[in-house]
Amino acid sequence: MGSVILLMSCASYSGSGGNSGAILTDDQGMTLYTFDRDPAEQSACNGTCAAKWPPYLRGSEDRTADGLSLIKRDDGTEQWAINGKALYRWAADTKPGDRTGDNVGGVWHVVPLDGDSSIKAY
Repeated sequence: MGSVILLMSCASYSGSGGNSGAILTDDQGMTLYTFDRDPAEQSACNGTCAAKWPPYLRGSEDRTADGLSLIKRDDGTEQWAINGKALYRWAADTKPGDRTGDNVGGVWHVVPLDGDSSIKAY
């Protein structure tokens, strides 16, 4: 089976401003992040940046999902995006639920999901 994006409820999650709630993770429970310096529908994180922040790429068996889109990377691969923002993992996160990349350099952020938000795969 291909990758599926899912929600992970994190009661102990405390984001900027004290917000708490569900965050976006991959099918392994690893936290997904966005990068403030990415232009809409593009990824600016390549080379050494991508080694630290691996792009969340579309797998060969992945299906589309409500609320998500795909962007084409410079190398031709397809990367998942939410609201036009490319999604990444953080190499320093070692186990499901880790979110050590939140606010790194003030430009990397977890993807909080509001109340009834959900991602539904087709």
